[in-house]
Amino acid sequence: MSTTKTVGIVGARGHTGAELIRLIARHPHLKLVFVSSRELDGQKVSDHIEGFAGELCYESLSHEQVGAKGADAVILALPNGKAAELVAAIDAQAPDTIVIDLSADFRFDERWYYGLPELTRRKYAGQKRISNPGCYATAMQLAIAPLRDRLAGPPQCFGVSGYSGAGTTPSDKNNTDLLRDNLMPYALTDHMHEREVSRQLGVPVEFMPHVAPHFRGITMTVNLWLQHAAKVEDIRALYRERYAHEPLVHVLDEAPWVSRIAGKHGVEIGGFTLAPGGKRLVVVATLDNLLKGAATQAMQNLNLAFGFDELASIPQETKA
Repeated sequence: MSTTKTVGIVGARGHTGAELIRLIARHPHLKLVFVSSRELDGQKVSDHIEGFAGELCYESLSHEQVGAKGADAVILALPNGKAAELVAAIDAQAPDTIVIDLSADFRFDERWYYGLPELTRRKYAGQKRISNPGCYATAMQLAIAPLRDRLAGPPQCFGVSGYSGAGTTPSDKNNTDLLRDNLMPYALTDHMHEREVSRQLGVPVEFMPHVAPHFRGITMTVNLWLQHAAKVEDIRALYRERYAHEPLVHVLDEAPWVSRIAGKHGVEIGGFTLAPGGKRLVVVATLDNLLKGAATQAMQNLNLAFGFDELASIPQETKA
């Protein structure tokens, strides 16, 4: 396919914005035409993104200016609560623009396609408004989905993220002095991703997030009570069958380590362990919160919307 599509990014200064720039730059059919950032206005993108070539500069764009750019797609990498006015401006000026929102602002809006391709790809029907799932929520759903219909109660999910998940705005959760030798619990009930996963899977989910001193990567340890006793080899086979044709999901025998997923574009699921009696299962999932938890998934969704190979520009590893 020789067609080139144009893409702009709003909120390009953050960690995820940088990963998006790299992915778009290596894409054979996408051209990055603007990157909006108030803080970096006027500075060359190549001065901030290693390996990026060209004269493109960051711009500080108003909502109306974003819509007027006329890009085929706009990716919003903004904090929660910042997307609605910008989307309204794009709706008014360029309604045919594909919009991918990485915040939580539209994950509960039925008018938007919820883009976790491994689980929702069949529901895509040409929608131009796409909500990217949360990073924690991606790990939880992929860890739980194969057993969704066998559950005897709410899954309990203990999540630990690197501090890049807290963004670049200073807070306790990305303060390296406070995080040193520490594990910081927060939002221990009714977290946004708890509600997101419960809605998407159609079962209640209990989630307890924590932030750790490492920069990137999520570990999600999930406790699942099953309706009937099972054998661990059957559970592992079930996961392998479910994700056999998903190049970005790797099912392991052993529990995955967050140090081994940093910088990689997929998900690792493993460590399947049954308690005595065979009805309580613990499974562990890891992913890079900036990649499969954000930028990589946005690229999957963008490729899907444009009709490109879903994995175009996404580096892949051979499955075990």
